[in-house]
Amino acid sequence: MTLLAELVETSSRVGEVSGRRAKIALIAALLEKLAPDEVDIGVAYLAGETPQRRKGIGYASLHDAHPNAAAQSPRLSLLDVDEALTAIGAIAGPGSAARRRDALATLLAAATTAEQSFLTRLIVGELRQGALEGLMIEAVASAARLPVADVRRAAMVAGGIAAIASPALTRGEEGLRAFSITLFQPLAPMLAQPAEDVEDALARIARASIEWKVDGARVQVHKSGEDVRLYTRTGNDVTHAAPEIVAAVRSLRADALILDGEAIALRPDGTPFPFQETMRRFGRALDIERMRESMPLSVFFFDCLRLGGDDLIGRSGRERYEVLANVVPETLRIPRVETGDVATAQAFYDDAVHRGHEGAMVKAVDAPYEPGSRSAAWLKVKREHTLDLVVLAAEWGHGRRHGWLSNLHLAARDASTGGFVMLGKTFKGMTDAMLEWQTKALLERAVHHGEWVVDVRPELVVEITFNELQASPRYPGGLALRFARVKRYRPDKRAADADTIETVRRIYAAQHGNA
Repeated sequence: MTLLAELVETSSRVGEVSGRRAKIALIAALLEKLAPDEVDIGVAYLAGETPQRRKGIGYASLHDAHPNAAAQSPRLSLLDVDEALTAIGAIAGPGSAARRRDALATLLAAATTAEQSFLTRLIVGELRQGALEGLMIEAVASAARLPVADVRRAAMVAGGIAAIASPALTRGEEGLRAFSITLFQPLAPMLAQPAEDVEDALARIARASIEWKVDGARVQVHKSGEDVRLYTRTGNDVTHAAPEIVAAVRSLRADALILDGEAIALRPDGTPFPFQETMRRFGRALDIERMRESMPLSVFFFDCLRLGGDDLIGRSGRERYEVLANVVPETLRIPRVETGDVATAQAFYDDAVHRGHEGAMVKAVDAPYEPGSRSAAWLKVKREHTLDLVVLAAEWGHGRRHGWLSNLHLAARDASTGGFVMLGKTFKGMTDAMLEWQTKALLERAVHHGEWVVDVRPELVVEITFNELQASPRYPGGLALRFARVKRYRPDKRAADADTIETVRRIYAAQHGNA
């Protein structure tokens, strides 16, 4: 039986050491000690999550339930905590809030001071200990004596290391065999890194597929016979919202398919509606047919991940596109050209922008598909500098913005620590409707109310346009945005999908000739 104290100690040490190998060794050492029924719990806790996900516990409940004293010595096991959180999550009905608070108080009273701190941060999702997905994958591989590549691939297919840790640690190689690409189990999409311009992109990828970058909603479509389902980039099933895409895929002459693409609403002249209008289609449960008439969805597929019983993600981009072209008609495929010539690629990019699209994707034709990875094998070239950043706080507005949270504190994700690095503030680009919405959304995520500033949970992702980056001693990352402006919120993205500080530094280096 593993005590919670052992995991808390490991978590603390992982957060303190800086070396990647040292972190992996600490995590692996603990994983090797876990009993089979403790593995899922331990992996989840080290990753800063709980297996229960939704527990019905908020900041107010934690504050009210926090005891005045703590246990003098550790006695809670991992199974004790898991059982308690499961029971708390199951409490419902009249008086449930009070009963959840009492049950939580009982759990915390049995914990030491260090355990109370750990559990509080774990429950509200604010545990920042450096045990990120990549480290957990390597630690599980080390503890299970398995190749890292095999564990990483299984985790990509299964949607994360938590899903495959127990089979890997208890059954080894045999346990991983069950994780192959499966119909109606959405994969995390492969993501792109930004490039400064077409010339920069082709300097990094010599021979590439150049594709339109449309301002739509990323969709993954699964087909088995007549059954067709659509998933968003976060894995939500939105089949009901796009009957025209379902009908188009149902007509394809393939019994089993997994396709990757973009759904977008186009005007009669072929120019795109704003992104927010496309997203309205996926946010509606009613009036689908009426909206379909006024704002039909088009779909552009650019990748095929499975055909029949064949898993294609390990094949090259060129091979996957050849399969796609044999199955999907040109009208449903993203326009593309394969080239290594800058002039040809630039002309393609210019034409895409002229048609109202964001720019172009530049993809290595020899690269495999990497689910969940923001890979250097895919680069995005956009007509304006943008970053997807996380809102850490907001300041109350003045004058006509009085009563609204206006000035946003913006941060990039730090992939090495799991934290966020502030890059600046902006109050520009916001309509009254956006101000009203973001004030409500931010207050729902508030963790501290100051006189002028409201700190929030780092959950909302906002797309920011900017002129350039400049060196700044004011912010911990040493960089600041110049002339930042809100373009839109990204409800289709999570904080884990935000751009990293490493990406920001690459953009700065390219802008200042230091790349």
